[in-house]
Amino acid sequence: MARRASAGKWLLSVLVVLAAAAGLLWSMCAAEMNRAASLPAGTRITVRPGASLRGVLVQLAELRVLEHPRLVEIYLRLRGLKLSAKAGTYELPAQGNVRQILAQLRAGQVVLEQLTIVEGWTLAQMRAALAANRALVHEWRDLTDAALMAALGDKSGGAEGRFFPDSYRYAAGTSDRRIYELAWQRMNERLQQEWQGRAPQLPLNSPGEALILASIVEKETGREDERARVAAVFVNRLRLRMRLQSDPTIIYGLGTRYDGNLRRRDLEADGPFNSYTRGGLPPTPIALPGGASLHATLHPADERVLYFVATGLGDGSHHFSASYAEHNAALHEFLKRTGATPDRAIGGDHP
Repeated sequence: MARRASAGKWLLSVLVVLAAAAGLLWSMCAAEMNRAASLPAGTRITVRPGASLRGVLVQLAELRVLEHPRLVEIYLRLRGLKLSAKAGTYELPAQGNVRQILAQLRAGQVVLEQLTIVEGWTLAQMRAALAANRALVHEWRDLTDAALMAALGDKSGGAEGRFFPDSYRYAAGTSDRRIYELAWQRMNERLQQEWQGRAPQLPLNSPGEALILASIVEKETGREDERARVAAVFVNRLRLRMRLQSDPTIIYGLGTRYDGNLRRRDLEADGPFNSYTRGGLPPTPIALPGGASLHATLHPADERVLYFVATGLGDGSHHFSASYAEHNAALHEFLKRTGATPDRAIGGDHP
């Protein structure tokens, strides 16, 4: 009996010690979970796809978010919790505790990168910007334009102008495919929306033709208050079967041969994008038109203007004219104001 009593006391002592140790361990784990981080503003951590719990905790320890990653691991395992940190880059709160930071990782609250596709860019410029972006995975970078459109399921026959210029937000590690898909879908939606609500009796036979003209409007002016008037000039010219005489179409046709200056020989050299030598619209868009240019093209100003020329005031404005005589006077005023030579190509300066 004495031995049994002694063994019982010993076992009880052991259990008490173990319970105390367990309590101490749990207290240490909880303290580590509630440990407040003191981080510089903008501190980030990148979780790689397939990263292990232990690996993520080591990263946090290296940032001094926590001191004892093993204690956090024990806490999570005892609670039956999985870290399940989603891959991506996270910006950590400067004063958050370990518990809050782990919740952020579990929720996948990643930093969103931003890529801006600029209105008036060509497709080549857009593709170069995507290719140079280090936050993207470049799945479609090496596709030709034709292969790109095939991958999108686009059967329109061309790639230029088919992507909507806008700012796109995404998590680091996103495929460039997603940006192409979003920009293509957004352009399709916006173009169809504007086409369905278009003004009556426009000399445009399809959304594709509207896209071409909108790209010209986009390149001709950056002023919000002028887009509908520029569109009116080209719509009126199409109605009268006048040539568009738009410098940006020639510049697009020259491609890499364009050196920043248009010369008389450029206006006279015939080609599919020379709107001085050929009537109607060019065969494709010449840029990525934004929503404002799409809307202006399909809702042009109700004016009988046929010409426009830069004012030379330095604010990007133009003088619009209904007659060639008025336009010619505005052209001479521009030359006088700027000191430019008469041979300089100015869109729509011929009857």
